[in-house]
Amino acid sequence: MKRAIVTCLLMLYLMAAEAREIAGISIPEQILRDADKTELVLNGAGIRKKFFFSVYLASLYLQQPTPQVEAAIDTGKPARVEMRVLYSKIEKEKFIEGWNDGFSANLSPEQLQSVRQRLDRFNGMFETLVEGDLIELDYFPEEGTRVTIKGVERGTIPGGDFHQALLKVWLGESPVGQKLKEALLGMH
Repeated sequence: MKRAIVTCLLMLYLMAAEAREIAGISIPEQILRDADKTELVLNGAGIRKKFFFSVYLASLYLQQPTPQVEAAIDTGKPARVEMRVLYSKIEKEKFIEGWNDGFSANLSPEQLQSVRQRLDRFNGMFETLVEGDLIELDYFPEEGTRVTIKGVERGTIPGGDFHQALLKVWLGESPVGQKLKEALLGMH
């Protein structure tokens, strides 16, 4: 009997080590990306808040964890950002406004101009989402940023510069939230 209890406790400990829980959502410590069989590890995760509302849970997966922004936005390495909607409903227009604001706040006018057409295409992939919906933003160094919403692939935005600009929304000098930036960099 004692052996069974110890075995159960050990199994519970190992299961807890394989996932984190934030806002009642279990986040795997590592994922195997189906498209290219790349193993990515959780760098960090946190909640995007606006005023007093929890908007979404963001998770950043990289090949090697790092607290350094420069290493996290390295265009030579695969990455994934997952966004799980926590708010009851986010209108498409709010996503577009958020992306536009995040890119504008973290890019020079010249950089913004160089990604503008791709940002418009990216914005066109979004729709109104509700609580529980999942967005996956997968970066493939040779291909670009693949957008999957609710399990449906919407398309790929080419360019490492677009990937860097996208990550700067969370990790740039003017992130959407300082606490979220720190959480994604594994500082919490």
